[in-house]
Amino acid sequence: MNKETMLQMALESIGDHSRIRHWRRVSGGDINDAYRVQSGKQTYFIKMQRFPPSGFFAAEQMGLELIRQARAINVPHTFGFGEANGWGWLVLEWVEGTETAQTAEQLGRGLARLHQCRGPAFGLDRDTYIGTLPQRNGWYGRWPDYYRAARLRPQMTRAAERGLLPAKRRKRLEWLLERLDQWLPDDCFPSLLHGDLWSGNWIPGPDGVPYLIDPSVLYGHHEFEIAFTELFGGFPLRFYESYRELMPLSADYHDRKPLYQLFYLLVHLNLFGETYGNAVDRVLERYAGE
Repeated sequence: MNKETMLQMALESIGDHSRIRHWRRVSGGDINDAYRVQSGKQTYFIKMQRFPPSGFFAAEQMGLELIRQARAINVPHTFGFGEANGWGWLVLEWVEGTETAQTAEQLGRGLARLHQCRGPAFGLDRDTYIGTLPQRNGWYGRWPDYYRAARLRPQMTRAAERGLLPAKRRKRLEWLLERLDQWLPDDCFPSLLHGDLWSGNWIPGPDGVPYLIDPSVLYGHHEFEIAFTELFGGFPLRFYESYRELMPLSADYHDRKPLYQLFYLLVHLNLFGETYGNAVDRVLERYAGE
C-alpha cells in the first residue's frame, strides 16, 4: 500500500472522506514519518509510524487534550488516531506561523499558567512514553517517591539491561536514590507538566502565538520542567523572565537542577547509548562523589 493511500485511510478514519489534493513529507523528528496533507476540507499534520508501540499515539493525543483542557497555552487540535496494515497514525491540526518579538514572553507565561494547574497527586493515572521508551506512572502522594520509583529507577534498570551501567555508575545511582529527599522538596504541589519540553517541542502558530507539541504529560514539581528546558539550551532569556513573573523558582533550584536533568540524561543514555554516559557521570559525581 503506497503512502498516499495510507494517508487517505488516516483521513477517512476521522471522517474526512474528501480526496487528498496535495501532500508532502515534512520534518517531524526521528520517531515518526510526518506529512502535511491538504484534503478537500482542510490542511492536516499527520504523523505515522510503522508498528508503533501499544498505545503510543493514544498517549500523545491524551497529553495534548489534557494540556488543551487547561486553557493555559495552545496545542494543536487532535482529530484522532488509528492503526491499519502495520501502520499507526495521529491526525492533527496543521499549525504554521513565524515568531514575533512577543513569542518568547507568551511561551513563558503560557507555561507558567499550565504549571499553575494542580493535579490530585504526583504522576498520572495512565502510562505514557518519553521518546520511544515506555513511561510507567501511577499516583504518588510525595514528589520524591514518584521521582525515585517512576522516573529514575526504571531508567536505571533499563540502562543496566542494556549494559550501560558500569559498577561505579550503578553504585552512585543507588547511593543517590536512597538520599533523594535531601534535595527534593516535600512541600511542592503537583503541577501539570508537558514532560518533554525541549526547544523542538514547541512551534509558533499564527501571529507568533506558541503551541506545545509532543508531550509526555505528568503532574510533578514545576522546576523539573524548567530544568529540562535548560539542559540543551534553545530558550531565550525573556522566556525565563516571563515564566518567573508568574511561577518563581525556589532559592535552592540551582542545587537540584542537575538532579532533575539526570532523568533526561538517562533517557538519552538509553535511547542513544554511551554518548551520554559522561554527562550522566558528571551529575552523579556532583551529588555522590567518589
